[in-house]
Amino acid sequence: MDRITSMAVYVRAANLGSFAAAADAMGISPQMVSKHIRFLEDRVGATLIHRTTRRQDLTDTGRAFYERCKVILAETEAAENLAVDMHRHPSGLLRVNAPRTFGGLALPPVVSAFLDRYPDVQVELTLDDRFVDPVEEGYDVTIRIGAPANAGLSSVPLGFYHLVVCAAPAYLARHGYPETPEKLSEHQCLIFGQRAGNTLCRWTFARDGRSHEVRVDGRLFSNDWRVLMHAALEGRAIAFGAEAILREELKAGRLVRLFEDYETPKRPVHALYLASRKPAARVLRFVESLEAAFAPKA
Repeated sequence: MDRITSMAVYVRAANLGSFAAAADAMGISPQMVSKHIRFLEDRVGATLIHRTTRRQDLTDTGRAFYERCKVILAETEAAENLAVDMHRHPSGLLRVNAPRTFGGLALPPVVSAFLDRYPDVQVELTLDDRFVDPVEEGYDVTIRIGAPANAGLSSVPLGFYHLVVCAAPAYLARHGYPETPEKLSEHQCLIFGQRAGNTLCRWTFARDGRSHEVRVDGRLFSNDWRVLMHAALEGRAIAFGAEAILREELKAGRLVRLFEDYETPKRPVHALYLASRKPAARVLRFVESLEAAFAPKA
């Protein structure tokens, strides 16, 4: 039998003064009340209640045991209430992992707004482009670009990591608009990554169902998109970056999108979290914040 349940029955019987009253209050039979009491007495090796046909009295051991049972039951209820509250009210440490560029440029406003909304939550945001096993490494939420492959994880789509071509108005005023992607060979471009010898970078475009690559070159290469973003905003060259990290600059007109009638590469973005029966509230609310910020609007 369950000790906590038996303790609850024992305390109720002691409070009400009879097995029958305890049985009626708890919705069980008097015989079951008696079984719970005998179970506890067998465990402690002592009589807890003197029972006669007319009355019942706690023994000295029974009175001491009764007081400790009340403490244990109160602590058990407090622990259960705490667990329920943590699932209902976001609190505690939320560990998030995301790719470097997306996490460094697109996530900060979402994280800041989340922290403002839920003051009892702490966020640890780790940026990493390597494959991360969220279960093994203890992450509550991971954001991944590409098709999710992790079994046992819930997956929430956050739209697409869609690459777009753009430039600052100042650059276009000085150098003109390239009329087609092929004209990019006549312009300075910002290259994400490292230059490999004399190999030119290739940007991919599609139109009318046909895909083709365009060779581009430039004077600035970097594996950190913040460097390229700064250079693009200064009007130094044309950029090819994710719409999710350029959205505010495009909306404000600080950058202008080019070749809108061409298709450019895009990959799905997902938020992943452990598929447990009752995820913590901080996990669910953060995933909802990601959906609100990035998922396509119907």
